[in-house]
Amino acid sequence: MDNNENNPVEVFAGTAWEVAFVQSLLANAEIQTFLKDEINGTMVPWVIAPGGAGSVKIIVSNLDYDKAKIIVDEYERNKNSDNNTR
Repeated sequence: MDNNENNPVEVFAGTAWEVAFVQSLLANAEIQTFLKDEINGTMVPWVIAPGGAGSVKIIVSNLDYDKAKIIVDEYERNKNSDNNTR
């Protein structure tokens, strides 16, 4: 695959609430996204993913993946550290 070729890549999967938040973080970094399984992942998440976890997915261009992954990883670190302080 040519690295300059534009291909869709999943960068995050979560609940509809989590995905909306992460999508806004990516938009602030000027990364275009689209959602996969947004409706079914919200209405019947257990059909899309086992136990309903990670049923809605954020897709970005492979050209933006590295930049998007940094943002997603930072979100995950902050979410996990916030859960540990409670």
